Amino acid sequence: MVHKRLHTGEKPQICDICDKAFRTHSELSRHKVIHQEERPHICNECGKTFKCTDHLRVHRVIHTKEKVFWCDQCGKTFNQSSQLKMHQRVHTGEKPYSCEECGKVFALSSSLRSHESIHTGKKPYSCDQCSSTFRARVELKTHQRTHTGEKPYSCDHCEKKFSRQDHLVVHLLVHTGLKPHSCEHCGKNFSRRSNLKVHQRTHAALR
Repeated sequence: MVHKRLHTGEKPQICDICDKAFRTHSELSRHKVIHQEERPHICNECGKTFKCTDHLRVHRVIHTKEKVFWCDQCGKTFNQSSQLKMHQRVHTGEKPYSCEECGKVFALSSSLRSHESIHTGKKPYSCDQCSSTFRARVELKTHQRTHTGEKPYSCDHCEKKFSRQDHLVVHLLVHTGLKPHSCEHCGKNFSRRSNLKVHQRTHAALR
């Protein structure tokens, strides 16, 4: 009967919520998950639930550590597409997140959130090792590495390790050869913003 419906196009199973029609009861059952909070697909490793098998399959990569997404610019690999997308901003210079208060732009949403607290002045996160306070949780976590000596960010091209991700990003420019910081006066390019600032003093001295 089901095989026959493939040819006739008959869809007798109707969703009582949105009236969408399906050939079989199993198709209707899979569809109804959309209308429910039910998340029937469960990760055996951590118990997290998902609405569809595709989302579960992507999630499982976290546990297998399989790095299936790779950067075509430098060959670095990642186990999530979102990680690859963020990494690619190292090459493109893309900064899609902007502050509504001052217009400053950032490559990461976490960097934007940290910046926005500049306008409020709040520093709700405090270090339990010293008296330092911070605007964002990520800033506190980074600071705590000064006490632990942890350097979780490793360069895939050499042996160097870094306590901060932004320091690794700057370091990677040594290997990629990119120079994203350009002098507005003469057009000369630099891999580091600090080098650009030193260079710009030469223009200021000539005025």
